[in-house]
Amino acid sequence: MAEYNVLRAMTRDGSARVIAIDSTDIVRTMIRYHHTAPTSTAALGRLLTATSLMGSMLKEKSDTLTTRIVGDGAAGALIAVSDYVGNVRGYMQNPSADLPVRSDGKLDVRGIIGVGSLSVTREYDGKAPQSGTVELKSGEVAEDICTYYAESEQIPTICSLGVLVDKDGSCRAAGGILIQLLPFADDETVTKLENNTPLMTNVSTLIDSGMTPHDIIARALTNIEYDEFDDFTASYKCTCKRENFLGAIASFSENEIIDLFQSDDTIEACCRFCDKKYHFTRAQIAAAKKK
Repeated sequence: MAEYNVLRAMTRDGSARVIAIDSTDIVRTMIRYHHTAPTSTAALGRLLTATSLMGSMLKEKSDTLTTRIVGDGAAGALIAVSDYVGNVRGYMQNPSADLPVRSDGKLDVRGIIGVGSLSVTREYDGKAPQSGTVELKSGEVAEDICTYYAESEQIPTICSLGVLVDKDGSCRAAGGILIQLLPFADDETVTKLENNTPLMTNVSTLIDSGMTPHDIIARALTNIEYDEFDDFTASYKCTCKRENFLGAIASFSENEIIDLFQSDDTIEACCRFCDKKYHFTRAQIAAAKKK
């Protein structure tokens, strides 16, 4: 992998912006935390990849972007959260959910997610959150991201995502590319992008073959002049803190705290994003309530 794993570019005529990511390490970290079954790895891995791409378009350090897929499939709810440089974390309701491979040999992400909705929420420091929700178009994630941008934000978008899961359940490669048309896009450039769309499929296979985000963008923008303007590293990054858990528990009512401890003097709180465990005593909770 290159020193960076996210690359941003823009067509020279200002028609489109492009972001590509090699999210292999992100998905591998996710597997280590959540012990996902193969189909769950593909589903949550795609959502993490997409959320990292989307989050990297935020403006300020304090901004966050949350995507949530809620379907009627075995996966249950999937959630991913990104910061403004694409650092991402996520979890799913049923990480052990799995399905047989499809007739074409690919993992059945659509089947494990099912019918439902995709919501996107942006949170800004000191401002009201902005949210939008669309019905899932396919359950394959990439197409659903395009549907969200088209219906909720009226931004024509091309998105390709991929997670290549090895026979032992590990992630061989993962990545994605996101292309968005900008206002007054040139018709000729749009036509070229549409013609290049087949070159963006199987992005995880391209990464597995040794391609970098630079190579993937070059492939997607074949016959289109463009400039690379930014590259950086995004990772799976949990932001949980002991004091946040302590403050949340201390806000419970006295009866709720009594129910939590029951006959024990210590309780355990577990982070859903990284499985880190925090332990608190009755005395620590009592002291926090007094503050």
